Amino acid sequence: MLGLSLFYIAAAVALAATVMAMSRTNAVHALIYLIVSLLAVAVVFFLLGAPFAAALEVVIYAGAIMVLFVFVIMMLNLGDRGEQQEKQLLQPKIWLGPVFLALLLLAELIYIMAATEVQLDVEIISAKQVGISLYGPYVLAVEIASMLLLAGLVGAYHLGRQHLRRDQEPTATPKQIEEPR
Repeated sequence: MLGLSLFYIAAAVALAATVMAMSRTNAVHALIYLIVSLLAVAVVFFLLGAPFAAALEVVIYAGAIMVLFVFVIMMLNLGDRGEQQEKQLLQPKIWLGPVFLALLLLAELIYIMAATEVQLDVEIISAKQVGISLYGPYVLAVEIASMLLLAGLVGAYHLGRQHLRRDQEPTATPKQIEEPR
């Protein structure tokens, strides 16, 4: 019964963080909520008895993929407007939501680890076995996910550069439009 309520708490955190990630207009805010959502999904995997999947969720998605997204945001280089947004990010009110959700997940994870007896059936899995699993029956899913991430990266770069170019174009003033004398 307790495990079920912990599952629902982690699922609610994942749902709330995902909704917040989709509703944020600032890319960095959305990224922070997306990281919290991925951490909540890792807790759900852990509660379902898949600690390896939970670890992969944290390492691959909350770690590596989020670094890729941060790289894209940095690559867009929004100039002075970006610097002003970064200063606004340092305000504590921006961090309250993600911090609250992450602390809720941390408290839940600490409680789970303290309350459960650890019975380890340790079996060493080699990198070759993980690769065979990923590129055996799941090869199509892995390739689709990689193409989707590549398309997102290229699309973000292309749209960001067009937006930056548009912002840098000089606007004509009425004095410049007049014919030369």
